[in-house]
Amino acid sequence: MNHLIEREGLEGQIACDSAGTSSYHIGSPPDRRMAAAARQRGIILRGSARQFTRADFEAFDLILTMDRDNFSDICYLDPEGKYKDKVRLMCDFCTRHSLKEVPDPYYGGPEGFNQVIDLLLDACEGLLSYVKKELSVGT
Repeated sequence: MNHLIEREGLEGQIACDSAGTSSYHIGSPPDRRMAAAARQRGIILRGSARQFTRADFEAFDLILTMDRDNFSDICYLDPEGKYKDKVRLMCDFCTRHSLKEVPDPYYGGPEGFNQVIDLLLDACEGLLSYVKKELSVGT
């Protein structure tokens, strides 16, 4: 998503961050296999792993999850449902793919990572279009 935001010159208007629902890999850089799949498409992955916190509900307008398990984990942190309208599945924004969840690429070999990058590019393009329309940004 940050690649698309930068490509369109919208860095000062749209902020995007990534966080996991578990504490695995906190502080680690992006997975080397995912970074390689992204690099093949001209995308450089940056950042380091962090865990989602309750403060993220206030910090972000949208909270996107890769699958229904992550969706449930995030909603569990909001038992009152105060932020339920902010939480969505990433694949809700796909325009070319019909998958409803992002599959775990770690067991699919290199092709699993390629599939996930292609799926996420589709979702991120749809998301960026949605955000631009919502904010009337870059139009």
